[in-house]
Amino acid sequence: MTTQQKNAAAKRRPDDKPFDFNLDAVKSEVELTPFVIQHGGRRWQFEHMQALNIMPLIESAQHGDASAVIGTFREALGKQWPDFQKAGLPQWKAQRLFEAYQEHCGMQPGESPASPES
Repeated sequence: MTTQQKNAAAKRRPDDKPFDFNLDAVKSEVELTPFVIQHGGRRWQFEHMQALNIMPLIESAQHGDASAVIGTFREALGKQWPDFQKAGLPQWKAQRLFEAYQEHCGMQPGESPASPES
């Protein structure tokens, strides 16, 4: 057996250990309570920030802070997003909404939804 074959055999995963980390078994350490607001005479429900799919958030964040905020709202509102977008939102209200949303989710203003908990 060559050295390369020995190294490959040594790196093989044992049958009783099919993976190094079971991400499917990871549970949230916080209660993921939705954030509910009233805007334009209607009730809107935002999914908890820590429950959002991070991939679209990363893409939005690459285009700056405003894009990151809007991307977060889009993900958090899901199917409600088109109606929320039609209702309109002044920038000064968007900032206050985002701060309140972060606070509800246990985050500090300016903290990314992907930031690790301290």
